[in-house]
Amino acid sequence: MSSGHHLHLDVPQSALATFEAALQGFDAAIVTGEANAEGQIPVDVYLATAPDPDDLDTRLATAAMAAGVPQPAVESQPLPDVDWVQQAYEGLPPIHAGRFWVYGEHDRDKPRPAGSIAFHIEANQAFGTGRHETTLGCLLEIERLAKTGFPMRRALDMGAGSGLLAFAVARLWRRPVIAADNDPNSVRICAENAQINGVAPWVTSLMSDGYADLRLQANAPYDLICANILAEPLTQMARDLDKALAPGGIAILSGLLNHQARKVLLRHRAQGLVLLRRRRIGDWTTLVLRQPAGRVMSPPHGGPSLTQG
Repeated sequence: MSSGHHLHLDVPQSALATFEAALQGFDAAIVTGEANAEGQIPVDVYLATAPDPDDLDTRLATAAMAAGVPQPAVESQPLPDVDWVQQAYEGLPPIHAGRFWVYGEHDRDKPRPAGSIAFHIEANQAFGTGRHETTLGCLLEIERLAKTGFPMRRALDMGAGSGLLAFAVARLWRRPVIAADNDPNSVRICAENAQINGVAPWVTSLMSDGYADLRLQANAPYDLICANILAEPLTQMARDLDKALAPGGIAILSGLLNHQARKVLLRHRAQGLVLLRRRRIGDWTTLVLRQPAGRVMSPPHGGPSLTQG
């Protein structure tokens, strides 16, 4: 009887990170090879169980649309009785991002850098383990913001995944953070990780389709919003982010390929936000935006407009 499942697909090198992000939602190990003569990267995905075909098709179709490439064909077959996921991740080293040190169970006993802030996040969990350029960019910008003495009272991590960004904010400011995601599995994992990492008193994990959840709306405005998702959802939610961000507040946006950053930036500039920083790591961009102080706000949950300064 098989205890695992294997998927194989070939994707264009320029779209690799987008497909990796889409596949991170599965409890899986993802292994990539070298590009062939046509610029195609082989991607092998090892899962504990066979994925739901409709879910897999939706994830790949969304990634293909986001990257602007055809949806790749997938080879799918069961594996022999071997824990491929565990074998794949035991070889991954801890991640060092500024002061943050992100490690898995197999690295628990390894020495940590002096003064580091450690988080235990398993790499086969929801997206956001520090092993991707987008998460790394957000962590570095969160730390940079904290060093400026930014007065953060409440924060939102939109599309929280594993919860890592919310945890980083909570540890640096010791203030309430809402970690929102539209995937029930990610919401559960985030809540469990908050307990494991000792940040549960500050982090509330909840399921929300964008900014729709009433608890999320009632907690607005936010001094800091982190959103490490994809370019298209960020573009679509620009107006909601603007409404939820406090005057003088900061938004850290990532999940953007370098060529997608301009579109996302223009949509947020149209809402009145101002670009503070642009960080590029490899093929990916992180944007840091500011809400001008003293603007007139319309809270996401309705009610009279108000001015804060």
